[in-house]
Amino acid sequence: METTRLSLLYEAAHNGNVTTLLELLQQDGLILDRLIVDDFTETPLHVAAILGHDDFVKEILSRKPQLAKELDSQRSSPLHLAAAKGHVETVKALLVVGSDMCFARDRQGRNPVYLAAVKGRLHVLAELVRVAPSAARVSSGRGETVLHACVRHDQLEALRLLVQVMDDYQFVNARDDYGMTVLHLAVADKLIETVKFLLTKTRIEVNATNANGFTALDILAQSQRNEKDFDISEHLRAAGALRTIDHTPSCTTSSYVPYVATHDQHLNMPQPMPALEKPQKDHKPEDWLTRKRESLMVVASLIATMAFQAGTNPPGGLWQDDMSTGSSSSSASQHEAGESIMAYKHEDDYTLYLYYNTIGFVASLSIILLLVTGLPFKRRFFMWVLTVIMWVAITAMALTYRTSIYVFTPSKQAEVARKVISYLVLVWSGVMALVLLMHSIRLMFNLFFKFESRVRP
Repeated sequence: METTRLSLLYEAAHNGNVTTLLELLQQDGLILDRLIVDDFTETPLHVAAILGHDDFVKEILSRKPQLAKELDSQRSSPLHLAAAKGHVETVKALLVVGSDMCFARDRQGRNPVYLAAVKGRLHVLAELVRVAPSAARVSSGRGETVLHACVRHDQLEALRLLVQVMDDYQFVNARDDYGMTVLHLAVADKLIETVKFLLTKTRIEVNATNANGFTALDILAQSQRNEKDFDISEHLRAAGALRTIDHTPSCTTSSYVPYVATHDQHLNMPQPMPALEKPQKDHKPEDWLTRKRESLMVVASLIATMAFQAGTNPPGGLWQDDMSTGSSSSSASQHEAGESIMAYKHEDDYTLYLYYNTIGFVASLSIILLLVTGLPFKRRFFMWVLTVIMWVAITAMALTYRTSIYVFTPSKQAEVARKVISYLVLVWSGVMALVLLMHSIRLMFNLFFKFESRVRP
């Protein structure tokens, strides 16, 4: 009989049937007490909480509020489940009888605030932080805060809410067991909107170093390249970000020091300090080379991607069928599936297209290969060589574009297209000539001054 009543109670919880609950309580007034005493994998309150049956939850809590503190087999409370599912009214009812459950952790070390944040349950998160703001400061496994979790799960709006409500310098700059701040994680995952938010709307330490001594800019330089790198790098540098090699010796520590202490140390330093000015000057050429290498790598990767796509998917597409005729008068009438249509319809132009595209592809791959092989490109001369190769790659892609336009412009518009392309070629040639002239003049001046300094007594 008792087993039957418990089954009916769980069924009522699943359906949110308050009437059945009241009938069972009339038949057995201790049925809810047995849920606390006996060993169950989950209580009916867990079931109702995860399904968002607000009235059922409130009725149980009004009669047995202790059930709000019962844990299931995963050490999750009803508040954990309601927060993860985003049931605001259920969460409010549970908080009334047991706000301390905001600090309870499940088997994975997560409290309800953590679950609401990573699931993007903003209304629930706001309610939890309003009732128990200190629960947001509780670290989970590996020293990770709820802000770290928001970044790892790409929950920018939850991050905004927490930063706005907490408004705490130490909280925003908290580090996990690996010394990673939320900015480190956002840069590593290429979350550009999160990076922009942290740099512009919070007091994040832009040059904080992790346990390995890497800043956010170092992590970006070491990560796999994609099209977001340039924008992220620009935002970081605009906020004053530096790489570890750019730091003065007094800024390279990876230990966390409060901002006030650092500021006081700076005020107590004797002024002026010419000994610190020279290292900053010595780092300028290296900083220039670093930025140059990063820019070349990004552009070369993009050109290689475009050239690869253009090579495997030539303009006009590919034949979709096989066709073989007895007549040899038309080469286009004999083709196989997967072959380029342009190669049959415009043989001469396809040859040029293939040459130009291949040159651009090989040139960009050469730049990438030279940059990743670790050769000592620490002199401006070597960077100038890479820049020239980049010019070749860009010019080849421009010629590839020109060939494509010529091929696919209708005959009645051919003259217009020819004029437009001719003007663009003239402008491009003029720009290239101007850049080459400026570099040549600067090189001549440098050689002249070096020669003069040697012959001068």
